[in-house]
Amino acid sequence: MDTPRIALIHATSLAMEPITKAFKTFAPSAEIFHLLDDSLSKDHAKAKTLTPEMYARFEDLTQYALKTGAHGILFTCSAFGMAIDACAHKNPGLPILKPNQAMFEDALRMSTSSLPLKVVLLATFEASIASMREEFLALAQSKKIDVDFTGIFVPQAMDDLANGQAQMHHQKIAQALLNAPACDVFMLAQFSMADAQTLGQSTTKTPVLCSPTSAVQSMMQQLHP
Repeated sequence: MDTPRIALIHATSLAMEPITKAFKTFAPSAEIFHLLDDSLSKDHAKAKTLTPEMYARFEDLTQYALKTGAHGILFTCSAFGMAIDACAHKNPGLPILKPNQAMFEDALRMSTSSLPLKVVLLATFEASIASMREEFLALAQSKKIDVDFTGIFVPQAMDDLANGQAQMHHQKIAQALLNAPACDVFMLAQFSMADAQTLGQSTTKTPVLCSPTSAVQSMMQQLHP
């Protein structure tokens, strides 16, 4: 297909701009559209877990995207991996990507020896750390890669971004990178953290990965194998 139609499904509006920028840069020919339910992140924060109702809502969003003629679906909400997996299982043959799936693959490719790959994940939405840790370790185990995983919450940064204080958001993330333990690769958990990558990378020689770039490239590879 010359112009793939891709649904971008969000649990926060903060993820919309970074993934739009990534598509414009790496896949300008793609036709993208956004579906937003920002109550999902609020409900998850309150429940501190994925509820059956949330699984059903993700399936509803997936079906809606399919009815619009989407050729692929990219979820940008990092705390809902198991619900996204369930949607993918029910819709085989359709590219349905979790937000950090491709970034995880990129990070694991940096494993070059028998020593554990030391990975530090920085997150501005604390509830995402546990689910992302589980997903990352499961993927590493499937590839027989030994990893040492550390998750770090960067408090207030997401609030700064929501309040229009982008530079403060970026600076908090950069400072967290400086304070983090030595590692082989950093990962920025939320799509909304992508614009902090440049400042963050300037503070360290360790690679700093962000989700949108990896996700867009992976989606396009799946649509154009």
